[in-house]
Amino acid sequence: MPRGGAASCSCCAARSCAVIGAALSMRGEGTKDELRGETMPGTANRERNAVWCVPGGRGGRGAPPPSGSSPVRARGGARTARFPPGARQVLTPGTGNSGRGRPVAHFHSGEPRHPPERQTLMKIGIIGAGNIGGNLTRRLTALGHEVSVANSRGPQTLTALAEETGATPVPVTEAARGARLVVVTIPLKAIPDLPATGLFDGAAQDFVVLDTGNYYPRERDGRIAAIEDEGLTESRWTERHLGHPVVKAFNGTYAQDILDRHRPSGDPERIALPVAGDDEQAKKTVRELIDELGFDTVDAGGIDDSWRQQPDTPVYGLRGGVEAVERALAEASPERPESFRG
Repeated sequence: MPRGGAASCSCCAARSCAVIGAALSMRGEGTKDELRGETMPGTANRERNAVWCVPGGRGGRGAPPPSGSSPVRARGGARTARFPPGARQVLTPGTGNSGRGRPVAHFHSGEPRHPPERQTLMKIGIIGAGNIGGNLTRRLTALGHEVSVANSRGPQTLTALAEETGATPVPVTEAARGARLVVVTIPLKAIPDLPATGLFDGAAQDFVVLDTGNYYPRERDGRIAAIEDEGLTESRWTERHLGHPVVKAFNGTYAQDILDRHRPSGDPERIALPVAGDDEQAKKTVRELIDELGFDTVDAGGIDDSWRQQPDTPVYGLRGGVEAVERALAEASPERPESFRG
């Protein structure tokens, strides 16, 4: 099904590493993608909190880990200095340019708009505590934001993350209370299982919902007709279930990069992330927060354009700067590959 136009659809690809994270419900359970031998960004996978490091890169294909190889872990050290005492980092895998010729806005280079110590701190709710949700919790609390975090199994299962980060574990129905930003970072198939009413009760006025999700029909989510037959983008489908507009970001980001690859503004190695959304003010809020987290951003258009950053597009899993992300968004095809159809 073509994905262009108001009724767009999605694509799917990966870039370099080892396991397709297939979170069943919100537990972060995963399965290996033996065909690619890669870790798909934006997915949850807790194979003993480890990831196989496999050669590969943008556009490349790594091989599955050799039999008998050991998982690689990132141990505490200089990079954990910004986290609360006792925190440790474990290497885990993660999870358009709306028209060619249209100017693309981005934040990069020069002095930060606000030095980190002057950033406006927010109350943030995170629904989903897998790899992306957990690492966003770690970074956002380290920056001083007040974070509430929830998962499908209840706050009692989040004690370790709370002790490590200072975040507040809450039931799903309380994650949005008082929040200016609500991050929804759970498997796509679990979206309909969220409470139909009351999910955003008590959220701040004009709160923003950030969606990090991806559609993996064969590995995890099963076939979703509205995406494949009706041509909805993955985030438009999510938005309709949530009953609130969303901004799409982090869906093609490796979870460990949130901890390890943030860089100050102007650093030549700073990675850029595509951000799509219909509400310009909401998108601005998300882009400014991503900038504070240490990444540049590229405006990827509206939610109907967000197929450009779905799995198996050139930008998905890309670790590149602003220009590379702009090129990748422009090169995306609206056709969903057969391998990512249910």
